[in-house]
Amino acid sequence: MKNFSSMRRDFLRFGSFGIAAVAIPAVPFVASSQETAAASPGIFDVRKFGATGDGKTLDTDAVNRAIEAASAAGGGVVVFPPGTYLCFSIHLKSQVHLQLQQGSTIVAADSPRPGEQTGYRGGTYDAAEPNTAWDAYQDYGHNHWHNSLLWGENLQDFSITGLGLIWGKGLSHGSSRENAPFTAEQPGVGNKAIALKNCRNVLFRDFSILKGGHFGLLLTGVDNTTIDNLKIDTDRDGIDIDCCQNVRVSNCTVNSPWDDGICPKSSFSLGYARATRNVTITNCLVTGYYELGTVLDGTFKKFAPEATVPRTGRIKCGTESNGGFINITISNCVFEGCRGYALESEDGALLEDITITNTTMRDLVSGPIFMRLGSRLRGPKESTKVGTLKRILISNLDCYNAPMNISSILSGIPGYSIEDVKLSNIYVETAGGGSAEAAAAAPPEFENKYPDPGMFGTTPAYGFFLRHLRNIEMSHVEVASAAPDARPAFYLTGVERADFFAITAPPQGAFALHGVKDLRIGWSRAAADTTLASVDNKML
Repeated sequence: MKNFSSMRRDFLRFGSFGIAAVAIPAVPFVASSQETAAASPGIFDVRKFGATGDGKTLDTDAVNRAIEAASAAGGGVVVFPPGTYLCFSIHLKSQVHLQLQQGSTIVAADSPRPGEQTGYRGGTYDAAEPNTAWDAYQDYGHNHWHNSLLWGENLQDFSITGLGLIWGKGLSHGSSRENAPFTAEQPGVGNKAIALKNCRNVLFRDFSILKGGHFGLLLTGVDNTTIDNLKIDTDRDGIDIDCCQNVRVSNCTVNSPWDDGICPKSSFSLGYARATRNVTITNCLVTGYYELGTVLDGTFKKFAPEATVPRTGRIKCGTESNGGFINITISNCVFEGCRGYALESEDGALLEDITITNTTMRDLVSGPIFMRLGSRLRGPKESTKVGTLKRILISNLDCYNAPMNISSILSGIPGYSIEDVKLSNIYVETAGGGSAEAAAAAPPEFENKYPDPGMFGTTPAYGFFLRHLRNIEMSHVEVASAAPDARPAFYLTGVERADFFAITAPPQGAFALHGVKDLRIGWSRAAADTTLASVDNKML
């Protein structure tokens, strides 16, 4: 018989995932007085409440009994010893700490498949709570929390730590990809690994998540939160921080090839516009490069070149953006085989006072920076207006092997400009190879289209495409290309007050200028010193 450590290693080999569905009837468990007395004060071992940890018997009731007992005692530590705990919805409680010991795995039991009423052993996840008043303003997963493997609402002083694993095996990833076994909207289907709503004083540390459903962590209206040293290997979003304040994310690794890695959002799912505010993200690796499970098992197996995987895996503010993103700093992060930073105000958000520093990027699938101020305006019609995107500082960024067709993009819309942007100490090397036809491209505005770097097609610049900006300063920025590129390094249109200082790029037509006012270029290798009050249809 395998020991628990070898079982867990098997789980991390994606090709052999699976737990035998042995038909062992669940036996109701009642803790004896002797067992209760034997428990250490404040320590609640799930096995003492009837959990088997054999990966075959449903342990949901036993785990929830342990949590209830800890809560009734005024708080305590619920311990998961080494073993495999097959569960449906686990109900989190205030002042209860879940400790996932090394070798422990909480496995999401199979949801009902389309047309079925129940899942594994006749069980289901908790029903998605009603939220119909706001469900038009964000997708299904954002509107519900109870249909999750672990969930809590209106909690305080709660934590999950330890070196164990949460495996969302039976969860829906909430998308319509082919061969999806579970439909998120079907009753009884689990949709998220961990979901919290309206909580405060929360700690997540040291554990891993494999295949976390639509969200590994969905935190909505959760304040005073620390997320530290998590490893997440999943097929949708890793960490979503929605309408949250005072949040610290550090030392995390997120592999999320099909969606975003770390994603601050500000949706309308709480029924009002609440900003995500005072957030730090530091010392994290985000990637979309690796096959599911291979980051956790340490093999880091890259997708085959022909694999049709979006390789998203980035840090993004948006797209849900009703309340805003205010006072956010991101530092010391590594991007590999994914998209770059995305800052998006589409639904009326005030996206202001963002500082990003010390980033290395390699083998991206889009440009290192994407900023979009748009007018999708998905929210109550009477109150949702175009927001802002301003006071953004990005410095000390190194990007190697960016794609040929999509440059960095900073784009507002007519009448609404991105404002007060400073980019400094940046090196970007692209693949190059852009054609003269690409240089002549005129990307459409797409004012209310879903924002993503590929929305404009091939950009007419290989370095930076800048449109509808006011007050942009770029200093000590170098743009290089591995192969010759017929496009300019910088393409400006509808830009007012632009300063370029100490810019390095091939000097033959580095700047394409269209409808630009108050331009200054100085001490640069890309072009001669220039000051222009107004310029249109000119190359420098």
